[in-house]
Amino acid sequence: MRKKKTDVVAAPEPVAEAPIRLTQLAHGGGCGCKIAPGVLEQILSRSAPGLLPPQLLVGLETSDDAAVYQINDEQAIVATTDFFMPIVDDPYDFGRIAATNALSDIYAMGGTPLFALAIVGMPVSTLPLDIIRRILEGGESVCARAHIPIAGGHSIDSLEPIYGLVAIGLVHPGNVRRNTGAQVGDRLILSKRLGVGLYSAAFKKGLLAAHDYATMIASTTQLNTPGATFGCLAGVHAMTDVTGFGLLGHLLEICKGSGVTAVLDFASLPVLPNALDYAERACVTGASTRNWAGYGSSVELDPKRFGDNERALLTDPQTSGGLLIACAPEVVTEVLSVFLQQGFDHATVIGEIVEGKAQVKFTSPPRKKSKFAQYWNP
Repeated sequence: MRKKKTDVVAAPEPVAEAPIRLTQLAHGGGCGCKIAPGVLEQILSRSAPGLLPPQLLVGLETSDDAAVYQINDEQAIVATTDFFMPIVDDPYDFGRIAATNALSDIYAMGGTPLFALAIVGMPVSTLPLDIIRRILEGGESVCARAHIPIAGGHSIDSLEPIYGLVAIGLVHPGNVRRNTGAQVGDRLILSKRLGVGLYSAAFKKGLLAAHDYATMIASTTQLNTPGATFGCLAGVHAMTDVTGFGLLGHLLEICKGSGVTAVLDFASLPVLPNALDYAERACVTGASTRNWAGYGSSVELDPKRFGDNERALLTDPQTSGGLLIACAPEVVTEVLSVFLQQGFDHATVIGEIVEGKAQVKFTSPPRKKSKFAQYWNP
């Protein structure tokens, strides 16, 4: 009797799992996650002032970058916290960007970081542990460059990935630099190029070129270390960093705190390569629209000369953006030299402070020559 041949079924080919995209696990990313400025102002305006000891040199009153508490004649503590959801998919890069952004607030007050605490919220049932570990390693690598330890922290199981730091620093009470104090005649200097939010929107749509991604990572992981030097420079009158509220939002905070008007030269603004091209392709964050709704009434922007793309750039949320400084004209060259020595090749004079109410005005849109071309711009 002939033996019946058994049909052999080939084993199925293994299906490679699609890589986890961190940005797809969050409804927003980077500093674009911030609560809209108008909404935040309403929330804080209804908050009780609480205890205000004389040692609290900087608190909630001017929406500054960090709190400052004096402990003796020579030392004050600078304390801040910052965290957000992923702006990129690479976990190590996400950790680096978040840590750099958090430490920036210490430098923006003229201080030097001492140590940090990690803030970790992760969907542990969704994200493999090695990815979470890589996020933490990214943050640790930045703190190592800043010569500080991550001395602890807190973690929760959350629906979306969240990472950031509590940053603690030191500053001499006389060297604190606030987002107030700008004086008529001051020049405005911006240390990093604008357009991170436009890049991140393009990245999420799969449109960001590889070389532009590399540029974004280089910018967002560059520590704002010059801030500690500027705290010791008498001619620097006001300082902040440009983050989620965009250039206009953070400049308006300087104007409100100082009771002045800022005049910007659009042609002088340092801009990331192709950023306006991405805006033209509708790569704009929702935060940009919210920002304009929150403070657009304080900006004099001629719609006949400035289109939607220019406005999107000006309100673009900058994750781990640059320092914005108001300084006396006689120290401009010194400030730019410090920036250049510390690797900020695009630091530029972008405007000036004049008398007037708290608002931002513009000279004409892009021209062949900047109004501030007489200053050395690296």
